Amino acid sequence: MNSIRIRLFLILLLATGVVWLSAFLWIQQSTRAEVERVLDARLAESGQMVSSLISDRRIDVARAATVVPEFEFAEDGPTAGYSHRLSCQIWSLDGVLVGKSGSAPAESLSGQDAGFSSNIVDGEEWRVYTVINEDLGVRVMVGDSHTVRDRLVRDVTTGLVLPALMVLPILAGLIWLSVQRGLLPLDRLANGLSRRSADDLNPVAVWTMPREIRPVGTALNGLFSRVGAVREREKAFTSFAAHELKTPLAGIKTQAQVAMMASDDATRTSALRRIQHGVDRTDRMVRQLLSLASVDGAEVGQKVDVNIVAIVRDVADDLTRLAAAKGVSLEISESGTIPIQSDPILLALALRNVIDNAIAVAPDGSKVEIKIEMFEARLQIRVMDRGPGIADCDRARITDRFFRGAGSNGDGSGLGLAIVETAVKRLGGQLEFTPRPDGGEVVSMVIPQL
Repeated sequence: MNSIRIRLFLILLLATGVVWLSAFLWIQQSTRAEVERVLDARLAESGQMVSSLISDRRIDVARAATVVPEFEFAEDGPTAGYSHRLSCQIWSLDGVLVGKSGSAPAESLSGQDAGFSSNIVDGEEWRVYTVINEDLGVRVMVGDSHTVRDRLVRDVTTGLVLPALMVLPILAGLIWLSVQRGLLPLDRLANGLSRRSADDLNPVAVWTMPREIRPVGTALNGLFSRVGAVREREKAFTSFAAHELKTPLAGIKTQAQVAMMASDDATRTSALRRIQHGVDRTDRMVRQLLSLASVDGAEVGQKVDVNIVAIVRDVADDLTRLAAAKGVSLEISESGTIPIQSDPILLALALRNVIDNAIAVAPDGSKVEIKIEMFEARLQIRVMDRGPGIADCDRARITDRFFRGAGSNGDGSGLGLAIVETAVKRLGGQLEFTPRPDGGEVVSMVIPQL
């Protein structure tokens, strides 16, 4: 059952039904107890009255059993309006029936001594009060049938419950209306959200909501804020990417026109070389855009045991041709076996961009060093180059997307370090930049072991 409205209605209806049933059972038991108490008191009063009349000789013993009164219950209680005639027998102490009322059975109501007793007479259960008059040598028995008592309790209980059952549909309707009204804030929230356009990310008015729904509104506002930030980032990303791709493509188009109109081989060869350079730059930017898209907003995959040294060597081998074109050598050193659990894909992507960036800024014929070591129970990979380093004014923005520092040669896309930072954060680590005293920069990736 997926409807909160129906679920609440059924829960409240069931709870009301349980309370109703409990009240009915309580009324039935309390009514029975009250009726038993009242009838027992009337039995005792009637028995004592008959015995007193006989003792005072105000009535003949044989006729005394017929004077048991028919009494009515109180006018303002649950038994109001009910009348009840008792049965009476007068027996001599030697077991002879002296007299009885018309409703009394022929068999003795009780064979016990004075006081209350319950007996089976002619297959029917009776409640009897017995008075022994020693002076006259008689036993006065006044009783009534349990069948009569049960009918009286049933009639009284039915008279109380039937009106209540007639009210039950009205109560169910009131419960349904109450549930409907209680869920109106959710309906208003849903209707307001359904009428919004896709571009409307304004926060909902949390302060007007009931306290129970405010967490939902707060969560929605947080979601709107995150979605808005992502959309703004995507807009900026698209704008920057279009601008950065437009520049090399325009250069390629210009050089193609120059090559077509060139009248000598030297001019044509130079134009083709520039076209190749522009294609390489565009290809590198597209690959970096795809890399950034793969890590931006992605969750870390399953962490497995990785051989970090092997990953570093594989990445370095892939970049050997690029380094050789500039005469740059790659040197890898590690301090013993370093066990680590991580996402190998994100780790390789971050390493590739750090080393690629180091090769790009390294002077021709220089060396890029890659050191793998443990630092305070964390893995630290340091990539050191001999390039111009990062200017102090650029350090705060060096990982911004499409940002190229003052020392950039103009061929970079400004995405490499942004990709590295995003991937390292996904791995739960941090990226650090430290200038080398003898020139160059140290880029450190600190990754937790587990």
